[in-house]
Amino acid sequence: MSREGTLRVLLDTTFILPTLGIDVGEDVLTGLKALEGMDAEIYFSRFSILECLWIAASLIRKDGAELDRVHRGLKSVMRGGRYMMVEENDEVFREALNMYALGHRDMIDNILYSTSLAFDLKLLTVDKTLREFVREKGLTDTTVLPTELTERKGPHRPR
Repeated sequence: MSREGTLRVLLDTTFILPTLGIDVGEDVLTGLKALEGMDAEIYFSRFSILECLWIAASLIRKDGAELDRVHRGLKSVMRGGRYMMVEENDEVFREALNMYALGHRDMIDNILYSTSLAFDLKLLTVDKTLREFVREKGLTDTTVLPTELTERKGPHRPR
């Protein structure tokens, strides 16, 4: 149950990858560090886990990524207690399909956005294309970029 003033945030897949030992750049690390110092409930989707597996499998095949590190990272995300898994429902999937019909072809992004909307979560992302799509279509913008976390003021002060 969330406390008043607690930031409730759903991680885009990119923000899970560093825990698996996969480098995704400084913006993502900035966002994760900002979350560390905030009063925040952090959520992930099983669809992000699926996308992480696709990425990890590709890197294992191509670059020989460390399978054990990926496994430990997945275990940490799923069982560590810091992150909570969301339970998508039919409303989420209906909205995701609506986004597809509107022209956004990345179904994982559609599910993540729709999940954030359905459960009143901010979607932490570096995906500016998704944000632009949401805004162009007049949809409720739930996205937050890592730099916006570091600028955040008001009820979401650092602990």
